[in-house]
Amino acid sequence: MKQTFRQVAAAATWSLAWVVASAQAADAFDADAAQATLKRNDCGKCHAVDKKKDGPPYKETAGKLKGQAGAEDRIVKHLSTSPKVKVDGKEEEHKAIKGSEAEVRNLARWILAR
Repeated sequence: MKQTFRQVAAAATWSLAWVVASAQAADAFDADAAQATLKRNDCGKCHAVDKKKDGPPYKETAGKLKGQAGAEDRIVKHLSTSPKVKVDGKEEEHKAIKGSEAEVRNLARWILAR
C-alpha cells in the first residue's frame, strides 16, 4: 500500500510526540514525596539544597551530573548502597536511603532538578 506524504508526516509527528512525552515522564518527580523521603531519612543533617554541610549541596550534585547519561542511576546507586564518602577528611559509610526503589528514583530525579 502506497502512503502519501501527509500520512508519513502525521505518523512521524505522532512518533516524535510520543518520544518527547516519554522523556518528560522520565524526568517527572513528586517534590512532596522526595522531601518526605529526605526528612524520613534525616538527609538534612548532612545535606542542603544550596548550602555546604558535611555533604555536598543538592545543587552541586545536580550541576555535576545534569545531562550525563546514567546520572539518575548513579544517584540511585549512591543513595541505596552505602558507599564510602569523605567527611572532614575522614572516610565514612554514607547511610543508605530507606524506601522503595520508586521512592529512591523519585528522590534522584528531584536532586537532578535542583
